[in-house]
Amino acid sequence: MTQAASEKAGLIVEGQKAPAFTLKDQLGKTHKLADYSGQCVVLYFYPKDSTPGCTKQACGFRDAYPAWQKLGVQVLGVSPDNEKSHGRFVEKYGLPFPLLIDPDNKLATKYGVWQQKSMFGKKYMGIVRTTYLIGPDGKVARRWDKVKVGGHIEEVAAALKEIG
Repeated sequence: MTQAASEKAGLIVEGQKAPAFTLKDQLGKTHKLADYSGQCVVLYFYPKDSTPGCTKQACGFRDAYPAWQKLGVQVLGVSPDNEKSHGRFVEKYGLPFPLLIDPDNKLATKYGVWQQKSMFGKKYMGIVRTTYLIGPDGKVARRWDKVKVGGHIEEVAAALKEIG
């Protein structure tokens, strides 16, 4: 996607400051982007807890997390699911990172990932699976649109190596 098309869609472009946020996680703990100032943040938006693609993606991040944590990288998942749903998802799959609750899709909208989707000819609004890598300077270092789960964790790992 070109920069102009990205901006038109509301997506945050590489080099742009990542929008601030304050959201609660599955334990009711509040997270602010500012809490992670000076470190890399993998902020990934996904449609729904415990669905096949979202589970595979979360488990991929889970498996990479220990190595990334040694590098000071924080992983944060975001979906509109509630605290209870996130809690079950975290517990069932042993996810070591917070899942943030975006019930009214305000953060998804800020990051441009709340978009019109289509299934079986029916149009609806929903989260388009997207990952942002936010650098220690608070700017978007990389963005992956319409993420295909297979191979995605390796792409993020490679980008993390590039930005050091």
